[in-house]
Amino acid sequence: MKILIATGNKHKREEIQQILNGLEVELISIDQLPESIEVEETGETFTENARLKAEAYFELTGLPVLADDSGLEVPALNNEPGVRSARYAGENADYLKNNQLLLERMKDLASSDRKARFRCVMCFKTSEGEWFFEGITEGEILQEFRGSGGFGYDPLFYVPALQKTYAELTPEEKNRISHRGLALKKFKKFLKEYLKKFDKRQ
Repeated sequence: MKILIATGNKHKREEIQQILNGLEVELISIDQLPESIEVEETGETFTENARLKAEAYFELTGLPVLADDSGLEVPALNNEPGVRSARYAGENADYLKNNQLLLERMKDLASSDRKARFRCVMCFKTSEGEWFFEGITEGEILQEFRGSGGFGYDPLFYVPALQKTYAELTPEEKNRISHRGLALKKFKKFLKEYLKKFDKRQ
């Protein structure tokens, strides 16, 4: 079975490929498509945005599509940056600018108010329907960067249980506990059963 991974984010794509490794599927990147589309993420929730992307790419290609939307939620900031995590400091902002804005908005918060969570919602769409998978990792936001791995808010997102930021974890460690890793594990379990039914229909 071919599955289109509906993201242009290289880091996300690599995480997905690592976790789904070993399954009898061919993962296709949107970079491999003869034409590309720009999907406006106009949803108010991660679920809505994941669905928008999955539906748009399914309509374009007819292939089964795995799309995700994910981001950081800080309860003390009314769950900002939320669905705007990638463009928190503006449409063309890079990771550094987003992180700097987050630190600025949290500078006067007490340590007890620096709790945060990463949330990922994945949508798998085929001709038979669509299914959703969610992963959440709880942590807190540090006052300075730590670690050189990962991307996005990883250098600021501290996981107390591991006493490390996302950026200090190896890819294998991160995949075990990250929001995307947890959502993908649920999807992988579902996909194994789905593939059995798919094979019987072939």
